[in-house]
Amino acid sequence: MDSLFIALNTVLPLFLMLAVGYVTRLTGLMGEIAARQVNKVIFKIFLPLLVFCNIYDSDLAADLRSSLMFFALAGVLIEFLVALVLVLLTEQENARRGVMLQGMFRSNFVLYGIPISAALFGATASSRASVLIAVVIPLFNVLAVLALEMFNGQRPNLWKVLIGIVTNPLILASAAGIACNYFHIVLPGVIYSTASTLGGIATPLAFVVLGASLSFGETGRCARPLLITLCVKLLVFPAAFLGAAILMGFRGADLAVLLTLFGSPIAVSSFTMAQQMGGDDQLAGQQVVFSSVLSIGTMFLFIWGLKYFAFF
Repeated sequence: MDSLFIALNTVLPLFLMLAVGYVTRLTGLMGEIAARQVNKVIFKIFLPLLVFCNIYDSDLAADLRSSLMFFALAGVLIEFLVALVLVLLTEQENARRGVMLQGMFRSNFVLYGIPISAALFGATASSRASVLIAVVIPLFNVLAVLALEMFNGQRPNLWKVLIGIVTNPLILASAAGIACNYFHIVLPGVIYSTASTLGGIATPLAFVVLGASLSFGETGRCARPLLITLCVKLLVFPAAFLGAAILMGFRGADLAVLLTLFGSPIAVSSFTMAQQMGGDDQLAGQQVVFSSVLSIGTMFLFIWGLKYFAFF
């Protein structure tokens, strides 16, 4: 019963924040344009500040764990390769293939990793998630561009990908946090408190805006590829990689971070990239919507199971 309550207390706040956001959409308090504008502010200001503060406060010697980092990077690459084979076998339309491929391996680790890790294991896990963000996000970006351009008949623009990675606010925030931490740079109290307060806004506001962005149209047209992508993303990959992590000895905070990496829903930015790079943007949008909603249930089950069998 304790395992059930821990799992419920971890995911229920996320569900309620999504619900609040969806209500704001239904009541007209936040329309689609407003949600996109606020989302830009979150991902360019609030989330980078949250990541910076977590790394700034962390013990890098303890949180920069090479085994965790190696497993995460290897896991994402294996996800990409397996997903590539699956989309080639199950889908004939190239515009959908790239979107399905991106959806199967690219998770919303930035948004889900820190709050769920912190809810399960406190500052230790959230710091490890923040450090891992600095490594995983560039890999996600490179593979996402490759996934979409692989099936649109164009040659990938590696220079554009590189510029996008270097200028990514989350990467810049991670680098700044690591530099301040490593060189023992102490920020003035007023600067740190302001950054910490603004960073604290990131998680609740991001989930509210995500809820306000949910739209359930066009589901019928995308049903088959949507179902395949969601099953792989939310069930098959998390179960496979968490099982492998357990066999390799990962437990506690490390396992919680890996759960959020492999079990989180599809990244919201995957919809924007599909629009810009010739993918099936309607399928991409439905993948984000349904994975965000269904992941509340799948996350609950994984957390409950891991806690019940004493892996947490």
